[in-house]
Amino acid sequence: AKCSDCHVPHNWTDKMARKMQASKEVWGKVFGTIDTPEKFAAMRRTLAEHEWERLKANNSLECRNCHQFESMDFTRQSPRAVAAHSTDLASGQKTCIDCHKGIAHKLPDMSGVEKVR
Repeated sequence: AKCSDCHVPHNWTDKMARKMQASKEVWGKVFGTIDTPEKFAAMRRTLAEHEWERLKANNSLECRNCHQFESMDFTRQSPRAVAAHSTDLASGQKTCIDCHKGIAHKLPDMSGVEKVR
């Protein structure tokens, strides 16, 4: 997978909407909010939380472009994964990002955040 697989929707309409949202991120780079590694590191958790909120709001659309619930092979998953996927995910109570934060990136400093079981 490459960056755009997870950060850019695949269908044209959603892709254009995401590109408009991303213009704010470019603004931060151009005008100095996140223009150095240190500033970016300081903003990492905030940026990650915005991305997690976006994925939560769109039911983890980018994940589902490649990973379909109907194609999951529960026999190849751990008991913990089967329990989560067959209940919370299947019912729509949770979406991919609820449990898979940090799947592709090292998590930012998460001190003060309650860990999901």
